[in-house]
Amino acid sequence: MAIPPQVFPPRKRRPSAGAFLPPKFSDQRLLQSLFLLSHEISSLNPLQFLLKRNSSSIIRKTKILAFLFEELLEKPILVLSPTLLCFEEMYLVLQRIKTLLEDCVNGSKMWLLMQSESVANNFHELTAELATLLDIFPVKEVEVSEEVEELFVLLRKQCSQAKVFVDKRDSSLRIEVLTMLDRIQKEIVPDHSKLAEILDFLGLPNSLSCKEEIENLEEEVQNQQDEKAKADVIALIGLVRYAKCVLFEPLTPGSDSKTRKSASDANIPADFRCPISLDLMRDPVVVATGQTYDRESINLWIESGHSTCPKTGQALVHTSLIPNHALKNLIAMWCREQKIPFETAEGNDRVNGVIKNKAALEATKMTASFLVSKMAASQSMEEVNGVIYELRTLAKSNSDSRACIAEAGAIPVLARYLGSDVGAGPLNLQVNAVTAMLNLSILEANKTKIMENGRALNGVIEVLRTGATWEAKGNAAATIFSLSCVHSHRKRLGRKTRVIKGLMDLAKSGPAGPQRDALVAILNLAGDREAVRRLVEEGVVAVVKEVIDVLPVEATAILEMVVRRGGIMAVAAAHNTIKKLGTMMREGSETARESAAATLVTICRKGGAEMVIELASIIGIERIIWELMESGTMRARRKASSLLRIVRRWAAGLDVDFLEGRSAVATPSSSSSRVMAFKVEERVSKVKCPYQKHPLLPLKLFAFSQPSPCFCEKIQLCNMGGFNKINGAAILMLLLAMVMSQPSHARLLGGSHLRNFDATQQGPDLAFSGGNDVSEGEEGVNKYRPLLLNLLPKGPLPPSGPSKRTNNFDM
Repeated sequence: MAIPPQVFPPRKRRPSAGAFLPPKFSDQRLLQSLFLLSHEISSLNPLQFLLKRNSSSIIRKTKILAFLFEELLEKPILVLSPTLLCFEEMYLVLQRIKTLLEDCVNGSKMWLLMQSESVANNFHELTAELATLLDIFPVKEVEVSEEVEELFVLLRKQCSQAKVFVDKRDSSLRIEVLTMLDRIQKEIVPDHSKLAEILDFLGLPNSLSCKEEIENLEEEVQNQQDEKAKADVIALIGLVRYAKCVLFEPLTPGSDSKTRKSASDANIPADFRCPISLDLMRDPVVVATGQTYDRESINLWIESGHSTCPKTGQALVHTSLIPNHALKNLIAMWCREQKIPFETAEGNDRVNGVIKNKAALEATKMTASFLVSKMAASQSMEEVNGVIYELRTLAKSNSDSRACIAEAGAIPVLARYLGSDVGAGPLNLQVNAVTAMLNLSILEANKTKIMENGRALNGVIEVLRTGATWEAKGNAAATIFSLSCVHSHRKRLGRKTRVIKGLMDLAKSGPAGPQRDALVAILNLAGDREAVRRLVEEGVVAVVKEVIDVLPVEATAILEMVVRRGGIMAVAAAHNTIKKLGTMMREGSETARESAAATLVTICRKGGAEMVIELASIIGIERIIWELMESGTMRARRKASSLLRIVRRWAAGLDVDFLEGRSAVATPSSSSSRVMAFKVEERVSKVKCPYQKHPLLPLKLFAFSQPSPCFCEKIQLCNMGGFNKINGAAILMLLLAMVMSQPSHARLLGGSHLRNFDATQQGPDLAFSGGNDVSEGEEGVNKYRPLLLNLLPKGPLPPSGPSKRTNNFDM
């Protein structure tokens, strides 16, 4: 579906001469379009600060054309065919005039000042083209009134005699700005009075107008193809930002509500956020594991020495980054709809990456130093709040700004306003302080500075635990996530009980946004085994189970990481989530389905057959697995294939040792024994063991496993615990199938008390009672007992040493 024009932000890029195609209108429709277009241009106000004479002149000329087209429309019949090309070209020129005026109004005033001579030439070129068209315009043939004809002749003369005009005041102001940038590049602080005079002339009288000007300049960077022009625009951004801070009172949240939204103020869809920075992705790329990150963030991750995927923890088989153009287009479309400036990858290299312009860098250093000094010296909480908000905004802009703020000593000063003792100040002071810390922590070097500053780190943790608002707690969790991207920092944070408890509490009871921040931070900490142990002790599995329906991607990723790194304790805790994960494999997103399958594979392999039974009891589980094998990601297909093998090997009664991560080769068995095994499976499903959740679970687990010395003891324990309650025929069928499928079991059973009973007399320790649960009843007991006894070895067995194998399925 096409996007309606009204959702796009104002145009900033001036089109070339061939940007518009001649309209294919009828004569009457073309005249009507010319009249409407000329009337629209003539109703515009001239530019107020720059190029005022140029804009006034071309608007006045267009107003005369509006009179001409209005009179032509009043004629009942007018044929334009002989001169149709002239009218079509007139339409194109008017379109370009309108676009040029709109660009001058909506664009950056600073950049317009720098380009004043070039823009003045554009106005003159359009006037010259208009003069050419007026020369060939058939004014006599169309028979207009004398007044209109006189105006037309005057207009043609004015257009033909027009010259390029550049206001001397514009030129002198342009030279002053260039001189000021040159002095900043030499680390000379600008004259504040001169700076104030320039901004006043350009119509930038306060912080709000300067903020809008910065946004316009940032968009102008994207409109430039020349690298030098981009560098010049970035230098102007630094100058305006410095002027905004030193000349005007700082902005506070809410005072700039009329400006265009920034990405951090909008409700960004989860798929548009980078998993590392949690910010809107500007240049999404795909790594070897199939996960998508913002190019800048993943580059910093890889350059820091990491060789794993931050989200999944998998090793990266290569470090190539593949651009995700489809996602980038979706993000750009969403930004247009939300009226948010969208910087492309090329812009990121200059705006959000390393600033190449010396003047811009020095201006940023001056701005950061001024703000930090003002924050440290201020006695008013209101003033401090405004300064911190300015630092928060500056730290969000680019990497160099973050570096300059930290070098100016902002981190220890910001730490003062993270504690609970700032409650007497403005309500959003704590939010601004922790958000500024979050923005600073994006830079790798700043992570270490925050971790080394005990007050700053403890302040972030205190906000996480006892923050005044959910927003403050969520941003503190996001800061923990950012800091934990460094391996050594992750281990240190994972050892802190306050961090674990704070994240768990936020994940349990917080609203969706802060809850997601907490879960992402937990996921990052789960990369350390010691942290996983603490998380499991705090009940992370239960929390994840509660939120898996609300935040499935984050929840399933945490479960996957926890069961993979948490050992048997974590696997046991995850037992009750198996059905949830099965549902997620069917209904979740692509990423959630992948994580769910990987988690189930780990649970089944580490947890053993009881976990497999739980999985197999899910209705339609094989179909769910098959669907994932057909439509999932490459990794999801691999995991689904492993899951299917696990379920089928267990159902077929093959060796279950592979569930513990060891490969095994099933003992060959005859077709009759396999049939008998399946008969047993079917028949005993009706028999309920009073001591186990699953039918005949103890015998069922051992019947299809390798021999175990403790097997006889299991039988003995079951017998002593009242095993005679279970139908004897079913037990004998199960034991018979076990011996037939695994002949080595015969020696094991032969050494037990079972060898003492025969076909005519029940042994004292194994008293079977026939019943209604199995159709054979007493007849079945008499039928299967002699078959089993015939298979047991006769005579004493040689002593055997203790087994090197252990079995996880203790009762």
